[in-house]
Amino acid sequence: MTGTPHTAPDRRLARAVQRVTAGALGPYQTAIVRIGFSLTWLLFLLRELPHRHELYGPDGPWSWEMGRRLIADNGSFTALMWSDSHLWFELVYVLAVLSSALLLVGWRTRAMSVVFMAGVLSLQNRSVFMGDGGDNVIHLMALYLVLTRCGQVWSLDARRAARTARTAEEERRRDLVGPLLWTVLGGFLLAATYFSDRTGEIWFLTLLWLLWLGQALWWLACRYGPGEPRTLLDVIANLVHNGALVVIMAEVCLIYATAGWYKIQGSRWQDGTALYYPLKLDYFTPWPALSDLLASGGVMVMLLTYGTVLVQVAFPFTLFNRKVKNVLLVAMMLEHAGIAVLLGLPFFSMAMIAADAVFLPTAFLVWLGARAARGRDRALARLGRGAVPRQRDPEEEPAARTLVG
Repeated sequence: MTGTPHTAPDRRLARAVQRVTAGALGPYQTAIVRIGFSLTWLLFLLRELPHRHELYGPDGPWSWEMGRRLIADNGSFTALMWSDSHLWFELVYVLAVLSSALLLVGWRTRAMSVVFMAGVLSLQNRSVFMGDGGDNVIHLMALYLVLTRCGQVWSLDARRAARTARTAEEERRRDLVGPLLWTVLGGFLLAATYFSDRTGEIWFLTLLWLLWLGQALWWLACRYGPGEPRTLLDVIANLVHNGALVVIMAEVCLIYATAGWYKIQGSRWQDGTALYYPLKLDYFTPWPALSDLLASGGVMVMLLTYGTVLVQVAFPFTLFNRKVKNVLLVAMMLEHAGIAVLLGLPFFSMAMIAADAVFLPTAFLVWLGARAARGRDRALARLGRGAVPRQRDPEEEPAARTLVG
């Protein structure tokens, strides 16, 4: 009788621990975040392809020597400081584009997320004054995605695991691409460590070595210790993933909370006229007639100004109510879509919408994935290639979840 009052709380705690350690939470949410940010960065790099030398390369106003001095002061990482040759810059840029495309489709997501992060940091830290705000969000999310198991659904890795008739362990034994890829990456990492001479860069390379060694330990445990060692590593991977997912959600809330509270302190936001001024700047008016039409309506400008502040300040508090949260989430996505059109900031808006997507309901994402799969099958059928079998859900295919990790 003495332990009876503690039975229910103990059971709830046990269920919570089991839920956090037994699997990676939010597989669809992390997948949509992976797709959103890799697509945003890929489209940005492709759009700026003709101007890449002026933005991040040797022809930019922020010269290589100025960048080297800045990196020496702030201790950030960029592979573009290893050499000032045109060939090295082109190689880094191509790798950044390639890793974005491969992460988008989910090919070897664990390795590609690391290469994607290195590409983002290398280009953005080379010229820190290039960007529109969305680059900061991409910068942060590139770091967080490395810690997530973002390839469990909507990826080529998940498709490869679901299609195979072999067990996950047999597939790992036959897999040659994975070990070869990580061996090549280890060679690059060894060379980078040997030639590195900056303290901040050494810290970053140490982090990369920890990731590389962790992957090696995972591969060894899966191949030679499929019992308790594998189970322990799986629990650790789930904890890291779930922790990173919480950090991503907290980061989004922090972005909106700080933006909203800073706006409240501005006099233009207080009197409801803040939106009017960017609509009158040539730099932020890709459609002058549309901007003038919106700016001419005083009531509309006031409502949009106050509505922006209200949504941003209130959003973190709406997480406790699912229905209200979903309404405000739609409002914020529409707001960013409006910013993309009216102010000419498409990549900033894409980055913020991708960050917002971490809060989308699972049921909606499953429905969206099913509709996309049916559309893909119909398109392939029209091309005469035949429909591709539907990718199974990770809950329906334990081997797929195990293989993708």
